[in-house]
Amino acid sequence: MTSAKEKLKEAVLWEPSGDKKAQCKLCNHRCVIDEGKLGRCWVRKNIDGVLYSLNYDKVCSANPDPIEKKPLFHFQPGSRSFSIATMGCNFRCEFCQNWQISQAARIDGQAISPERIVSAAVRNGCKSIAYTYTEPTIFMELCNDCGRLAKKQGLKNVFVSNGYETIEAIDFASDWLDGINVDLKSFSEDYYKRLCKAHLQPVLDTIKYIAKETNIWLEVTTLLVPGENDSDDEMKKLAEFIVNEAGADVPWHISRFYPQYKYLDSVSTPMETLKRAEEIGKAAGLHYVYLGNVPGSKSESTFCYNCGKELIERIGYRMLANRITNSCCPDCGAKIAGFEL
Repeated sequence: MTSAKEKLKEAVLWEPSGDKKAQCKLCNHRCVIDEGKLGRCWVRKNIDGVLYSLNYDKVCSANPDPIEKKPLFHFQPGSRSFSIATMGCNFRCEFCQNWQISQAARIDGQAISPERIVSAAVRNGCKSIAYTYTEPTIFMELCNDCGRLAKKQGLKNVFVSNGYETIEAIDFASDWLDGINVDLKSFSEDYYKRLCKAHLQPVLDTIKYIAKETNIWLEVTTLLVPGENDSDDEMKKLAEFIVNEAGADVPWHISRFYPQYKYLDSVSTPMETLKRAEEIGKAAGLHYVYLGNVPGSKSESTFCYNCGKELIERIGYRMLANRITNSCCPDCGAKIAGFEL
């Protein structure tokens, strides 16, 4: 008879910690998990002193999406990315936009092999696979197997992440991970502790490490929650951090909040706040600042930071035109940062 653990996938990046404990080294919670217990993400379990992934073959979402939906605006613009997720998360964000799958206390999903996922991506004309909707760090085993197969088929791989990966996890994925959008939720430790049950500094460290020590294309997103992280002072700190520690070429997506999950009594982010954040980002020296969740805004399009001419015209997640030529502005010759523009 096959035992339960023989059906499971052994976790990556863990080590024994004595007395049948197991320490997970995937995210910066660095959980030390007792035998028979789960990590904070609810999807990694210590069985007889060995750490296993409970969600490896339980895909809860699989769809071809515009790459702009991630959002990644400077990574293969106009292409489609086959987007997958499993249930679970290592954060507990009270305003989570995908709370039905990230915060569920169960692990549902369909058994879809990495081979089938890659085949579906190719069949749907996608140029990449995106590990998204929930936190990809907590299904790293599936990401790793898919990512390596995807590279052999000429596909790229991207993460949409909360940035809580350890340096070990980033290095582990660096052979196959081509792009990432990191959600920098706030520049306040209180915000992270109170609303996400996490800490700020590891996210800052992740952004700096990816920008300075890897070849992974990086973009950053901040969801502006009214009354929580939308003061001028905080937005200035966010923008200046990106410029000084990651670089002026890193695109900053400022996303409009809509009431969700435990924040149903809140209000949507006012357009005036979003426009002010855009102005603050540009004043700090960022070359590419975008507004998200505001379909029809000109702030969804890409403009040359040097001459101001429109280069990529977008409406929502649709790219209508791309004038970038050999990664340069055709009007003034300025180099436009990105991946396969």
